[in-house]
Amino acid sequence: MYRVASASEYLVITGFGIDDIKIAKKAWVLPGQSYSIFDISPVNYTFEVQAMSAEKLPFILPAVFTIGPRSDDLDSLHKYAKLISPHDKLSHHVNELVKGIIEGETRVLAASMTMEEIFKGTKDFKQEVFEKVQLELNQFGLWIYNANVKQLVDVPGHEYFSYLGQKTQMEAANQARVDVSEAKMKGEIGSKLREGQTLQNAAKIDAETRIISTQRQGQGKKEEIRVSTEVKVFENEREAEVAEANAELAMKKAKWAKDSQVAEVEANKAVALREAELQKEVEIMNALTQTEKLKAEFLSKASVEYETKVQEANWELYKKQKDAEAILYEKEKEAEAQKAIAEATLYASQQIADGELYAKQKEAEGLVALAQAQGTYIHTLLGALGGNYAALRDYLMINGGMYQEIAKINGEAIKGLQPKISIWTGGSGGGEGGDGGAMKEVASVYKMLPPLFNTIHEQTGMLPPTWMGKIAES
Repeated sequence: MYRVASASEYLVITGFGIDDIKIAKKAWVLPGQSYSIFDISPVNYTFEVQAMSAEKLPFILPAVFTIGPRSDDLDSLHKYAKLISPHDKLSHHVNELVKGIIEGETRVLAASMTMEEIFKGTKDFKQEVFEKVQLELNQFGLWIYNANVKQLVDVPGHEYFSYLGQKTQMEAANQARVDVSEAKMKGEIGSKLREGQTLQNAAKIDAETRIISTQRQGQGKKEEIRVSTEVKVFENEREAEVAEANAELAMKKAKWAKDSQVAEVEANKAVALREAELQKEVEIMNALTQTEKLKAEFLSKASVEYETKVQEANWELYKKQKDAEAILYEKEKEAEAQKAIAEATLYASQQIADGELYAKQKEAEGLVALAQAQGTYIHTLLGALGGNYAALRDYLMINGGMYQEIAKINGEAIKGLQPKISIWTGGSGGGEGGDGGAMKEVASVYKMLPPLFNTIHEQTGMLPPTWMGKIAES
């Protein structure tokens, strides 16, 4: 469906085929798309902003802002359509948004200025508030069309402007009294001053009149000389212009003659060129006619040869197909025979494997039966021995010939050995009592060292240190 917005409205279209939004005055709304209409006419917002100056003096700033979307900027219209247009322009949401921005910027600016600066520089204060609020409203696509900041108003309990007015009134009254006195004084002085100035001005005017008369006579002569000079210059300029016009006319006549001759030559050449082009086209047509004739002749011959070759190729193809079918049939029969042989071989292998499996199963069953019989046998022996495991172990080792085998292995292990046996005696010691009894154990240790060193030497070949003694050669 086709939709058209009025002069102060815009269409906002979203949906199928549109990435974000589309803004237009008139457009087709396709299936799968939705549209809405928003008004761009500005709205007046009236506020009473309560702020505080740098001296911490509170005051009320009545203000009226005329705000609306910026119609000459498409980017601003996009922002307004997405952020503000879903709400009514006079709704609480939009009103609080605009009021919050204006109050915030006004308070920040007022906190940096004194009350005197705000009061005296109302115009500058208004301009700064306007610029800062506009900067914040840009992100919503809004534009301040007009801003009217009214007179500052006192906050109840803080009558700064009232006192300031009384002060100004008293200063004006005092100033009026001073002005009356000064006026009287100036009147008397001025009367005398005017009389003297009148005499001075009369003498001055007489002198200036004589000077001006002399100057006017000199200016008249200068003007007469200037006029005669300008007339002479004008006559010379006119003569120069006439000469220039005659030269330009001669040049144009020469150019026209040249152009006429060139045009005549170009016309002759164009006729010759056209004749050559027509002759070329005739020759091209003749060549094309000859070419088509030759093509027809060669095409008829080629068609006959093509049909002949096609028939021959079909016959060769038929023969090859039949030969291939015969070879394929033979190969299929060979494959079937090989398949039958393979199946027979597989069946024989399965039968052999089944036989081996059966034998292994029987062998395993025999081992299980033997183990069960041995377990029953051992259990019976253990019961006969009264549960004595040591007696059962000895019985099994004797019955199995284990002790005989151990004796045989030990005998073979010491077979061929020639052990050397040394017998040492230390003689008789002292009595058990006194010092002899206390040194008996020490003497026993020393008696043991010679045979120990001798055994170590015989087994390993090592000798004791010389400070401990020397082994006698045998």
